[in-house]
Amino acid sequence: MGKKIKCKECLNRSASLKNLTKEQLLILENNSVQILFKKGENIFKQDALSTNVAFLREGITKLHMQGPSREKILKIVKGPIYLGIPTAFSDKINQYSATAISSCSVCFIDSNTFRNFIYTNGKYAYEIIVELCKNELSDYNRFASQTQKQTNGLVAETLLCMSDHIFKSDTFDFPLTRSEIGDLIGTSRENVSRILTDFKKENIIELNGTEISILNKNLLEKISNKG
Repeated sequence: MGKKIKCKECLNRSASLKNLTKEQLLILENNSVQILFKKGENIFKQDALSTNVAFLREGITKLHMQGPSREKILKIVKGPIYLGIPTAFSDKINQYSATAISSCSVCFIDSNTFRNFIYTNGKYAYEIIVELCKNELSDYNRFASQTQKQTNGLVAETLLCMSDHIFKSDTFDFPLTRSEIGDLIGTSRENVSRILTDFKKENIIELNGTEISILNKNLLEKISNKG
């Protein structure tokens, strides 16, 4: 069940929202709804018709796509971030799915309202373009890593990404299963489990259920950089 929120509450979460006028913020409030998702719930599904742009206010989400033979996790994102912007300007069909891997707060903004802000507010549009460019460059770097690094380098890179960008801590509850990590970096669950066990034996990390602690970040960075 969705609920209305005051969009001013999100001004410190998004650089783009700071550039909306008071009148536009009121329009946004009247044309958006906030929904809370539990871990494992779908935020939106691939191939479904979309009439909204999703703004992930809080939480962690996996973006994934069903291919010809299997599902592929595209990336893991943490709020605040917009999701589904390209869909709003193309055929209105979601090209991928988004699933909560933690508790998530999402605002669904009417696509027509979002597009109108882009057309009429240059500063708002500029900040949206900046965010899209940053995400695109990050994706290019990640795709390059996947094609050039060995599996242990990819696992190390994933752990560092979770530590530095998602949780901002060297100890965290890993939100993905071993199979999902393998799907993210393009390897098997068995390879992921073996490499994590090796890292533990070498005192690079500590494993306690789903909790991971990075004990030797410098060495983990060397493994990641070496590939």
